[in-house]
Amino acid sequence: MSEQSEQTVENQELDRYECRACGYVYEPEKGDDKHDIPSGTSFAELPFTWRCPVCSAKKQAFTNVGPAGQVSGFRENLGYGLGVNTLTPTQKNILIFGALALGFLFFLSLYGLQ
Repeated sequence: MSEQSEQTVENQELDRYECRACGYVYEPEKGDDKHDIPSGTSFAELPFTWRCPVCSAKKQAFTNVGPAGQVSGFRENLGYGLGVNTLTPTQKNILIFGALALGFLFFLSLYGLQ
């Protein structure tokens, strides 16, 4: 097996899977307390009979959303957008809500002008 395919297999063990029916995200680092799945159990190691703890969807209803903290979006589009496309979802939230808070503070500062 090549080095790149070994890295892909290792990375997939940490990948999170999202239920397409309800949006629940299975995270291997946390496991599933409802079905007594210990932390560190990859999605591939889950039993075939495992169901979504929220909506009871089958395992086939889940899609791979990658590891936590991964840059969101398509790989071919990451070079566009003034560098914003390379931000993680958390960084994007900080940027958006920080700008909104700053704009609100500027708006409130207009009351000081007389």
